[in-house]
Order: sequence, then structure tokens, then C-alpha cells
Amino acid sequence: MKQPTDRSHAPALSDAHIGKEAGVSGTDHQAIRLWLRLLACSTQIEQQISQRLRTRFGTTLARFDYMAQLNRYPEGLRMKVLSRYLMVTGGSVTGLTDQLVSEGFVTREEDPDDRRALVVRLTPAGVQQFEKMAAEHEEWLNTMFAGLGQPEQEELYRLLGHMRSVLAEG
Repeated sequence: MKQPTDRSHAPALSDAHIGKEAGVSGTDHQAIRLWLRLLACSTQIEQQISQRLRTRFGTTLARFDYMAQLNRYPEGLRMKVLSRYLMVTGGSVTGLTDQLVSEGFVTREEDPDDRRALVVRLTPAGVQQFEKMAAEHEEWLNTMFAGLGQPEQEELYRLLGHMRSVLAEG
């Protein structure tokens, strides 16, 4: 029987179909299966959060992440440091900064310690907007993870932290 090319008729992801979305089978190597499962989970969460930010606030995940970093540093950050924290190019940070400055959510000023550098910080309106988005963002994540009990969430967090340590050791 020929498989339909229109994926809208594909079965929903039930326990029986999880893993098959990337062609993973039980005969594949465990490391590949784990990596694909982590990637699929991360992608699903990111897509849902992006859609909700777009629908509810008319914004993007990149803008939300940018504002989240600045919210952690009320005194502001040099644009180069912000770029490193966000793991994006300086050009991307400049574009986001231009947008957020024009909307009144961010200020950009010369660094008093180094006139070649610029410091960006959230304005009071930016802080207020971010706090609204952050509160809903947390609610969305709580809902997404609600299917896992508290002990499962804690164990998953612990295991992923351990994995990060292993990866950092190289």
C-alpha cells in the first residue's frame, strides 16, 4: 500500500508512533535513538512556545530570549556580551536591538567605560512587557510538563544536567 504524501492524515503521535517520526526503530543504536528523541522533544516545545508567543504577543522566540537576557541584567549588557549569551551573530543582535528600541522596549547607550561599546537595557515598558510574556511562558511550560509527575520532572532535570556535564568534559 502506498503511503500518503500528505502528512495531515498521518496518525497522531501516540506511544506506538513515538520515534517513528524520524524513522527510528528499535534496531537503531541507542545513542542515535536518544539524540533523535531529545531533538524531537526540544523541537516540539520550541514550536509550541513560538506559536503561542506569536499568537498572544505578536513576537518571536528570539525577541523573547533577547528580553529575558536583559531582564536578568537590569544594569544592561554590552551588545557583544548579549550576542554571546544568545549564541547569535552581532548582526542578529543589532537587528533585534533596532526593532526593540523603535518600539520603546530597549535603550542603547555608549558604555561609559568604553566608548566603542554599546550597552543595551530594558526600559520600564520593556520590563513590563517581558514580565507579562514571562508569566504566560511559565504557565505554558507548566502545562506542557504537567503529564510528568514532580518526581519524573526532577529526575529528567537531573539526568539532563548530568548529560550536560558529560558533554562539557568532552
